[in-house]
Amino acid sequence: MKTWMKAAGVRAIKTVAQALVAAIGSAAVLESVDWRVALSTAVLAGVLSLLTSIAGLPELNGADAPSVYEADAVASMVTDQPTIDADMAAEKENGGAA
Repeated sequence: MKTWMKAAGVRAIKTVAQALVAAIGSAAVLESVDWRVALSTAVLAGVLSLLTSIAGLPELNGADAPSVYEADAVASMVTDQPTIDADMAAEKENGGAA
């Protein structure tokens, strides 16, 4: 989890910087930059980057990373509901018919 947090954090910081540069660059001159809009855009981009990272970070190759499937497995333990993986396995056993 620590490796994932570091990778997701680095990715989010890069995204924030890119969004801020884009927002600043869209102004004709530096004095005309609406800093509240530029900063809120950058922060939102960082939050969205972190949320997107939950789906998985390719640079980690699945190691030490929370994922949608892991969350699904935890939810199934709590609610006793079948997981996506269990549904896919059952479908595979039935020759593609659910």
